[in-house]
Amino acid sequence: MGSRVDYNALRAQAVETGDGEAVTVNTRDLIDKILSRYAREWSTLRELIQNAADAAASRVTIKLETTPSTTMPSPQTNDPSTRLKHVLQHHRIDKWIIENNGQRFRPEDWARLKEIAKGNPDETKIGAFGVGFYSVFSISENPFVTSGSEALEFYWKGDALFTRRFQHGMFQNTDTTFILPMRDSTSPVPHGEELSTLCQFLTSSMTFVGLESIELYIDEWRILHLQKSVPAPITLDIPTGINSNTAEGLMHISQVTQEAIQLEAEWMVALPWSASARSSRGIDAFEPAKKKLTSFFNKGFKSLTQNTDKPLQDGKKNSSPTIDDVTAISRQKTFFHINRAAITTTVARNLNAEFQRSRKKAPPKSTTVSMLSQSYDERAASSTDQPTMASKLFETVAPGTDGHIYIGFQTSQTTGLGAHLSIPSIVPTVEREQIDLTSNHINTWNVELLRAAGILARVSWASTMADFRRQQFKPDSITQGKALTDKDLGKVIPAIEFLDFEILSSRGIVPYKNVRVASGDMGFIEELPVIPESLLKAGLIKALREGGDLTDVQTEDIVWILEKSQRTRTPTELVRSDVSSPGFALTLIQQLLLAYIAGRVRANTITRGEIQSILNVAVATDEEEGSTRVIALSQIRDFVDPSKIPPDMPVSPSTIPFKYTRKLSRFDTGALGFEELSIFKWLQYLVEDGNSNFNIERSPAFASGVLKVLSRNWSSLNTESKTAVINLLENRTVIPTRMGMKTPSDSYFSSVKLFDDLPVIQDIPGIKEPILAALGVRRTLEIGVVLERLMGDSTQVDKPGSRWSHVDLIKYLVSVWTDVPERDRKRLMSTPICPTETSSGKPAEHRFCVPDLYEPNDSLRRLGLPTLQWPGTYVPESKEGKLLRTLGLRDAPTYIDLISIIAMAGRSANTPLQNYGLRFLVENYQSKGYNTSVAADVKTPFLPIQGSEEKLSTPSNCYTNERAALLGFDVLKGDLHQCAPQLGVQPDPPIDRCVRRLIRSPPQTKRQAREIFGYMTSRLGAITNTHVDTLASAKIVPVAVDKIVSDEKGSRMRHSAPRMCFLGDGGDFVNIFDFVDFGHEANMFLLRCGSKNEPSASEIAHLLTQRPAKFLKELDVPKYMDILVQVSKAWDTLKKDKSLVEAMKQASFLLASKEVISDTANNNQDDEDEGVAKVWQLAKASDIIIIGDDIINYQFFKSYVLAAPQQDETLEDFYIHLGAPTLGSLIEERQKFGDFVSDQSAALKLQSIIHERARLYLHQTPKESIRHDAKWVEKNLTVQAVRSIVVRTSLKGHDTKHTQSRTATLHREGSNAWVIYVTNNYEIWDVSQVLANLLLRRSKPGDAMMLETILRSELRSLQRKGLNIDKILRQKEKEAKVAEAMHQQQLEQEQRERMEREALQQDMEAHRGADTQEADRIPGDFPKSGDAKTHETDESQESGGFLADTLKKWGFDLGRKPQPTMTNGEHHGNRDPAGPLHESSNDPNLFDPEPEAQRPPDETPPPPMTPQELNSMLHKAIYSSRPHTSFPFETQSSVHKVQERYTTCDTKPNMNILHAGDVSSIRVFIDDELQANAENFMTANRDGLKFFASVLHDCAAVYNVPRGSIHIFCDGESSTIAFNRAQALFFNYRVFKEEHLPMVQAGNKDEPVRKWAVHMAHELAHNIESDHNIKFHNIMGGLFSNHVHAIAQVAGARPPSKSADPATQPAPQPPRQPTSRLLKPAATRGSFAGSFKR
Repeated sequence: MGSRVDYNALRAQAVETGDGEAVTVNTRDLIDKILSRYAREWSTLRELIQNAADAAASRVTIKLETTPSTTMPSPQTNDPSTRLKHVLQHHRIDKWIIENNGQRFRPEDWARLKEIAKGNPDETKIGAFGVGFYSVFSISENPFVTSGSEALEFYWKGDALFTRRFQHGMFQNTDTTFILPMRDSTSPVPHGEELSTLCQFLTSSMTFVGLESIELYIDEWRILHLQKSVPAPITLDIPTGINSNTAEGLMHISQVTQEAIQLEAEWMVALPWSASARSSRGIDAFEPAKKKLTSFFNKGFKSLTQNTDKPLQDGKKNSSPTIDDVTAISRQKTFFHINRAAITTTVARNLNAEFQRSRKKAPPKSTTVSMLSQSYDERAASSTDQPTMASKLFETVAPGTDGHIYIGFQTSQTTGLGAHLSIPSIVPTVEREQIDLTSNHINTWNVELLRAAGILARVSWASTMADFRRQQFKPDSITQGKALTDKDLGKVIPAIEFLDFEILSSRGIVPYKNVRVASGDMGFIEELPVIPESLLKAGLIKALREGGDLTDVQTEDIVWILEKSQRTRTPTELVRSDVSSPGFALTLIQQLLLAYIAGRVRANTITRGEIQSILNVAVATDEEEGSTRVIALSQIRDFVDPSKIPPDMPVSPSTIPFKYTRKLSRFDTGALGFEELSIFKWLQYLVEDGNSNFNIERSPAFASGVLKVLSRNWSSLNTESKTAVINLLENRTVIPTRMGMKTPSDSYFSSVKLFDDLPVIQDIPGIKEPILAALGVRRTLEIGVVLERLMGDSTQVDKPGSRWSHVDLIKYLVSVWTDVPERDRKRLMSTPICPTETSSGKPAEHRFCVPDLYEPNDSLRRLGLPTLQWPGTYVPESKEGKLLRTLGLRDAPTYIDLISIIAMAGRSANTPLQNYGLRFLVENYQSKGYNTSVAADVKTPFLPIQGSEEKLSTPSNCYTNERAALLGFDVLKGDLHQCAPQLGVQPDPPIDRCVRRLIRSPPQTKRQAREIFGYMTSRLGAITNTHVDTLASAKIVPVAVDKIVSDEKGSRMRHSAPRMCFLGDGGDFVNIFDFVDFGHEANMFLLRCGSKNEPSASEIAHLLTQRPAKFLKELDVPKYMDILVQVSKAWDTLKKDKSLVEAMKQASFLLASKEVISDTANNNQDDEDEGVAKVWQLAKASDIIIIGDDIINYQFFKSYVLAAPQQDETLEDFYIHLGAPTLGSLIEERQKFGDFVSDQSAALKLQSIIHERARLYLHQTPKESIRHDAKWVEKNLTVQAVRSIVVRTSLKGHDTKHTQSRTATLHREGSNAWVIYVTNNYEIWDVSQVLANLLLRRSKPGDAMMLETILRSELRSLQRKGLNIDKILRQKEKEAKVAEAMHQQQLEQEQRERMEREALQQDMEAHRGADTQEADRIPGDFPKSGDAKTHETDESQESGGFLADTLKKWGFDLGRKPQPTMTNGEHHGNRDPAGPLHESSNDPNLFDPEPEAQRPPDETPPPPMTPQELNSMLHKAIYSSRPHTSFPFETQSSVHKVQERYTTCDTKPNMNILHAGDVSSIRVFIDDELQANAENFMTANRDGLKFFASVLHDCAAVYNVPRGSIHIFCDGESSTIAFNRAQALFFNYRVFKEEHLPMVQAGNKDEPVRKWAVHMAHELAHNIESDHNIKFHNIMGGLFSNHVHAIAQVAGARPPSKSADPATQPAPQPPRQPTSRLLKPAATRGSFAGSFKR
């Protein structure tokens, strides 16, 4: 963390040394911003009226003077009404004049008027901020104020406000007048609704202020006159229970007074009139005012002054005006009263200080809080018969429900008390629209004032309650108010201590805590005081309810009243209570209490427990036959529905009598917790009650009545209720018959007449047959009686005395069957009444039950079943047959019985019966319902099995598919297969059983396996994944132990799981894996169970890691290699198995070879491969080395290397994934280069070929195989020639080295810079090898050969060989254009940013001023005659050597070394984003660093660069040049003192040039002063520019500089020869024209080429280094020395003719680098790189 800053010391220093300046304010903007806070309507009038009240004025006059319309002429009439209408419609406001008769302005008042934010220092006044008066500027630009004999004028000078005060002496006026000329002269005169709103505002302004009169004039017409009358106040007593101090003790109420107010308004009819109003509407043509309600504060002001709304005209008697007479006068009075509390304050010191700071005055020592309300009498006296303008005027005076806070005038905050509150000393916000409750200290003050207002409300309320005691209470006089709407005020004002608060209730005035709010009629608790209904909507009542201080009637209240009533009365009194009794009464219970509870249930405001608590204490009385009983409602459970049970019927004590629920709905009775008395419950009570008068079993009359009720409700009863009723009555004597009371089962309907002594029911009207039949009344005789009386002994057929046969009985039953009860029907079915037939056809001796017999037909007789004996032909569809079937006669045996018959026949070898039984089953499968039986449930074997005459089987244990027998399952007899569906036999056994059988008994031979697996293949559709999982791991596949001997010859077998087996002959894997082949069909089953045609790569890999030696033993090396290749291709799958990968890394299962040289090979030097043996072995991946494409090094170290196979890249990748290192990673190589050759043309040519042919070579190479593409090669790869290359290689971990000479090698110069170093006699093969390794991720010898062919061959030759040269090069050009476009956009963005920075810098320099007084010449150039002094140096310090001599011969004198000019300026050692600029100079020290004598003694020169580093720098200096963009640029001249050591100068020339045109493919820029004549300049200098372009092209060809990076510029008088901007080279045509143009025109290019070649070398060096330091000189010297011979050669070349265009001439050698090399230049630099000056 950095050191801490001492800000106190810093501030003290600023106070001592800094200059103070005053803060200026734009007065107009300040006032406008202040006025934006005064957005409320009529704010200007509000402020001026408040000022008048503060000045103790009693009268305010407002005059609105108008100007006539310029388009609408005035009417030519003297009628005042017409003239006033014209004024209202067409005039414009000229000025406002506001007068008041308050005290005149004092000197301090005049002074304060001129100062903003200096409020009234009087703490009793409202004004605190001093900005209220400035609201006049919202309507007037130049307000004018007069008071007495003095006046003050406001006027503007620009945005500054001035005043002019003077003594006018024109008239003596005691009033204070504000004259406000309108800023907008087009403002219309207010009329209609706008004028009404203004008058309403003025009326509300009269409420709390001390004004007595307000008048409003429009020209000479008095539109409105308000007059207020205030009699002497009366003092109100403060009750002793009220604390007159506020909570924090700041306020103390010393006195409360009450003032009765009368406000009278007089107005013209013009007030509501508008031009659009039709005359037929009369003077009341406006929207009726809303009806306003008043507060609780009604005081005994009972003035009944009537409405005087009668118009006056010209002093004559009142007459009714019409709408046409807008000057008619109307009057109206309103009455209200104000309670005012006198308050003394005690303010703490900190609060006083905060007031002084924020309000500029201390808090008042005394203040007031006033409350305005309107009593019922006052409201009645103020009301009118119909809505008039008076209602609108006085709308805001009466508080109604919208009582407001007044801070001088009405604000937007409401009180919720149904009264207005005036708190003049409260601190508002600036715009006086709300109370300030944000500041801590101000909040304390304001809250205390609001608490004082609450105390005032408490005192006012107590006074009102006292009046109620003295006067007759009028409910209508108490009306509603409204709760607080402001959330902050709502927390304060209601916080009144209502400890002894009294309130009006139904029981008189009592403490409010004892009063409740009743909902609905609650007369059953008259003793509980409740709020009268007329007061429920009152504001205070609402506030008390919302605060939880006044609650609704609670359950506890009702319980308490009821308990109190019962405690004060004896049971006898309870019985004798009547309606008139003041306490608890019966009628109130039944009409009010129960209805009240039901209502609360409907409203969901009462719980079940509360209902029960009320009922627990509530009782009622009931009179029964002269006796009275007390009913405890807590014991009531049921109520009676008279539509079901007659009210006169007896009910149980737990049922409330109907008379108590007569007026309650079903929902209400249910809400009380009562349930409807059900028929069954009622009957149950009647049956169990022993009352003789209402005994259902003894009284026929009562029983008949009950049966009638039951009959009427029977159809509506549900089945459960009917059953309960039947069970209750069926065994009781409840049926009246002629034989007496009988049970239903012993009673008969009157229709039963078979015998005369039967108990037949009496004919009772109203009792329906369904109820009697349901109870069991019989329609027929009991079957026992019939059998006894008609058939005698029914067990013997031929017994004497039998009167009927079984046939007669059946025919009788057919006639009465519908009336036979169910019980008798069951008895008939269980009684033996029918005989069987014998073989002779006669009936058998004994009778049988009908369900035990079968219909008499042949098919059933053949089955040996007992059949019914029936004389004659038996017809099943006859009535007798249907009845017998109903009684249980069987038409066929059941499925189980039939199966038993068939099984018994099969066991006894009764084949005919067995076959007939099976046929009967099949033929009647549908008709007899056998299809509904489940054959699988049959446990009795009855089906014959194929291959066995004795064995029987069940349907679930035999099948029709004969192949199921292979697994040991039974197969149905063949002739029954077609009947298998009817017999319930499935084709195949369930697959689960097959799987279990197969696992339990697997096949033992190949033939069995073929048959069983073939059958299982046919069942594949039923085999699920669960079965597959079970079978896959079960050992069910027989495998021969001896693979050579077949199983037919007795080979031993073992069993294997299907997932461990493979299908086929196995081939090479036959002895490694289990291969089987059972035929196509059987193999399909094994494939489904997990067998495979061959092992997967994962399985092979697992086995390889476990038994690699066995694999290699069974397979030879080539096949083992093939397996490894197969496994390697599955690497993407294998790598997901982490455990397998780890096992493969640790296992020695990979093939590797080592070349071993025999002893004989050492003696044979002619053939190196003779006697060399490649030995294969298994090893771990980490011990094996990947040779890859490093064949050369492998030849050196092959005897030390355990090499991986080199035949497949995928296999090599597999070895690498498992941890095998590459040979290249183990090789350590050191390169040694000779000196750079002076002629690099061959290297440059090779570089050009590589850049071009790399694209051809990589065109069809997959992207994933490319390490670096052609673009990367063009940008990052260079070629340089050296005299020799020696490479020494060594193998890590081995003490062996190898040294060899090479003709080409690759060297990395930086992060992305690569250089191919070659010797003069390089071999393309060597270049191809190193280049292939750079271009491809993994190169092979064939890749280098292909690259060698492409590098050697001509393009035409390559095209003939099938390479699409044109397409590839066009693609290159397209990419170049795209890159150039992107580069152009980047340069344009850089230029925009640079221009923005330079503009900002110019502004800063303009403010900084001219701090330097240096010479005006361009710094850093050589002085002309008369320029700055130069210093002579030692003559002996002359540079020697070839370079110096050459330069001296060419005119660059090295003999004198003047000191560099140093001036103040900007340091450009750090390049800015646009690229630094450097100028070339004819400096004698051009190639020399700073002299040793000039270096500081403590500094040492930087270390010299190596030849390799220097060559890299020279290459970069040339090829980093790039074209300049097309936009103009401008720079400022500067020279600075260099901060870096070993530099001579650093300059930035003054340039402002623009593009003018192109000459010979070179862009020409000219100074902006010449831009106006650009076309003339280009025409006049066309030939000269071409000669200059020719010279520059020659120089560019020498250095192989791209022509696009060369530019020409021409300026005025500067000494700049050339400069470098962002690697773009600029050369001055004016210098060339003056010094060299005549020479070139004469045919002499020697000197111009030499000179400009030196300048170009200077600027090229600035591509690398911006400063003129040692590094810069080394680069420039290297450039020149490397190309000096080429310069000399070009200088002697023949120049082009005058008309020749140099662009069309062939470029000199060495050949120029392709311009595509510059499509993506190096990173942008600063503004300019450097300049070269003369």
